Amino acid sequence: MAVPKRRRSKSKKRMHAANWKFKPLNLTKCTHCATPIPSHQVCYNCGYYKGKQVIQVKYKEDKKKDAA
Repeated sequence: MAVPKRRRSKSKKRMHAANWKFKPLNLTKCTHCATPIPSHQVCYNCGYYKGKQVIQVKYKEDKKKDAA
């Protein structure tokens, strides 16, 4: 089992921990509707993936329009 040779100081430990940053999402445009989506995922807006419809998307209707 690997064991550290020397104790890591508080400052070195904190500097190491500080580099764990959140990376922003790598968004691409949907080929069908141009909505920004994560790479290699089905478009949540239209249900297309690589130019083919994969899932049928149910559209939510606005309650404000129905009530008026």
